[in-house]
Amino acid sequence: MRTVRGREGVGHVDTVIIGGGQAGLAMGYHLQRRGVPFVILDANDRVGHAWRQRWDSLRLFTPTWCAAMPGMPFPGKRRVAPTKDEMADYLESYMVRFELPVRNGTRVDALCREGDHFLVTAGDWRCTADQVVVATGAFSTAWRPPFAPDMDARIIQLHSSEYRNPNQLRPGGVLVVGAGNSGCDIALDVADERPTWLAGRHPGHVPFRIEGRVTRHLVHVVRFMGHHVLTRGTPIGRKLIPKLAQSGDPVIRIKPKDIVAGGIEQVPPVTGVSDGLPMLEDGRVLNVSNVIWCTGFRRSYPWIDLAVFDSDGSPIHNRGIVATEPGLYFLGLPFQYAATSDLVTGVGRDARRLARHIVKQRGRSSNQEHDRSTSVHAAA
Repeated sequence: MRTVRGREGVGHVDTVIIGGGQAGLAMGYHLQRRGVPFVILDANDRVGHAWRQRWDSLRLFTPTWCAAMPGMPFPGKRRVAPTKDEMADYLESYMVRFELPVRNGTRVDALCREGDHFLVTAGDWRCTADQVVVATGAFSTAWRPPFAPDMDARIIQLHSSEYRNPNQLRPGGVLVVGAGNSGCDIALDVADERPTWLAGRHPGHVPFRIEGRVTRHLVHVVRFMGHHVLTRGTPIGRKLIPKLAQSGDPVIRIKPKDIVAGGIEQVPPVTGVSDGLPMLEDGRVLNVSNVIWCTGFRRSYPWIDLAVFDSDGSPIHNRGIVATEPGLYFLGLPFQYAATSDLVTGVGRDARRLARHIVKQRGRSSNQEHDRSTSVHAAA
């Protein structure tokens, strides 16, 4: 591996991993174990930043034993759900422990082909690579409805990715748009201090307390189902995964009675703007000072200049392997293989499979190069 020094110039790296979150780190771990040279490019200045920038009160839904990466247990009590900062610190410790080569502050602007190699560009930094693993996740672009800019300029608007705590908000009412997990969490977070409305259709909820002593055993069952049963390798998985992919996740920690007890008023979806104020599906207009968009993220790969996407912009792949573009891989996609594929508990298995495939491909390439070299010498 020829390392690239400084911000300018072109070097060559065997394998480039784009994204330094849990997917990218798990990929690095498995490549390192197999002796494959690689570098991890991360747009953030610090590993774990994607977790640190979430709202202050966020905790994972699963206990620490479910949040462990390959080769390293999560510190602390096994049955406690870690906070978002504990998760971020764990990922940073993971990088340090295994000495994974992460290049922070490197946001990839373009990925394309250059002859027999891929060309990766990040500002004035460029390198070529034989293999590229895109581990940025499927939904990295925050989405707001197109009418959001029509809101009165005096209304504070934040996406869930920007919200940290109630101190960011103006005095007055808060409309939280989106009744999924993030919407319910944030609505309860702000409701103690301000009148709060929660807009959207409820996607259903897990009918038990996930922190309860009795239900701790169910976590093992749910994890087993998501990891081994709801996969693209089982008949039931192939039948249900398309339906699950189209439906929203149920609300896991918060129950409808918690919303009521918090004094939060549930209202229909927001469909537009009237005189600068949010308008509901039933025609009501809410006079609020703050709107928090818990409207999720959308897939977006505008920086990838390769014909590997379908009409919806989704990567065309088989368990992360792109057949039409040898050497290109995706990791951390929802339902890439199983219901756990985009979760910390499941990404390691997919990373291991991709690492094995990369090793095989490198072996084939070496053999082909050897055959070409032998033929040249024989002809000479």
